[in-house]
Amino acid sequence: MKGGPEHWVREEILALKPYAVAPAEGMVKLDAMENPYRLPEPLRREVGQLVADAAINRYPDPAAPALKARLRATMGIPDAAELIIGNGSDELITLAAQALARPGAVMLAPEPTFAMYRMNAVFSRMRYVGVPLRPDFMPDLDATLAAIERHQPALVFVAYPNNPTGNLFPEEAVARIVAATPGLAIVDEAYQPFAQKSFMPRLGEFPNLVVMRTVSKLGLAGVRLGYAAGRPEWIRELDKVRPPYNVGVLAQAVAERVLAHADVLEAQARAIRDERGRLQDALASLPGATVFPSAANFLLVRVPDAPRAFAGMKARRVLVRSFHGSHPLLEHCLRITVGTPEENAAMLAALRESLA
Repeated sequence: MKGGPEHWVREEILALKPYAVAPAEGMVKLDAMENPYRLPEPLRREVGQLVADAAINRYPDPAAPALKARLRATMGIPDAAELIIGNGSDELITLAAQALARPGAVMLAPEPTFAMYRMNAVFSRMRYVGVPLRPDFMPDLDATLAAIERHQPALVFVAYPNNPTGNLFPEEAVARIVAATPGLAIVDEAYQPFAQKSFMPRLGEFPNLVVMRTVSKLGLAGVRLGYAAGRPEWIRELDKVRPPYNVGVLAQAVAERVLAHADVLEAQARAIRDERGRLQDALASLPGATVFPSAANFLLVRVPDAPRAFAGMKARRVLVRSFHGSHPLLEHCLRITVGTPEENAAMLAALRESLA
């Protein structure tokens, strides 16, 4: 007897909600931590010619030698570290979970954090353990180390800085978590251009450490490219579950060419860092608003009534992200991407009116 998906799809998948991406046409889009700046016109023309000449009739080179060489040169990846690239860092999270999902294996992370860690635990049938952060969004180190000792996780994720809270955990606390992890510890540095802190130079200290990043926040979100560096013995195992043509011809070519102009990307990141400080002060001046420290390209703000503020801003054509109801520590919290000065001014006006 035939049945619908409810008869055949795994129960834990049926229970999931898909990762939500809100429609953004015609909106001031400040919900997804994107770089608000386009590439300069000469570089766009250069990329356009590169795309026109690309051999899109051929499969991409899985080894991606030119792109990997550019990443090494631009991102300070140690010579002794091996490198793997993915279709965004989302795919690298999936590969790690797939590779380590032995029966009964545990994935552990401080919470609240990036939702895709927990979701990939479900996808791969790993048992997920979330260790609550303190009310100031800093890790409870004693509780985290105790949870690692108790659950012996095969895989630990630490977002550095954390998403959606934006704060940078103390470096030595992260180091102790990595050192205590019996399996693989992945430090997710998606927002490193704005934090300007990294565990990449410390890869040699920890045999189980992998540093994962993305170029999305730098201004290449549409390219979909993530990369991870670590000891060769770990990267070799992750590479076994990587689809052979996971990063396409266009993504490889465009990312390599734009990363050759790292000065352009750094200037944009610097502008975002500067604007972040101004935006934090402006948000803190709003009645009833509490702004949390951020080392990323977004700010977490607690307001008296987040659902009302979110709806009011959306009605005024400004899109941010509400985390109200997602975790007890995030009650009445909005996450706001740092946009251009003009976008930030429109957002502040919409939020001020929505709070009134």
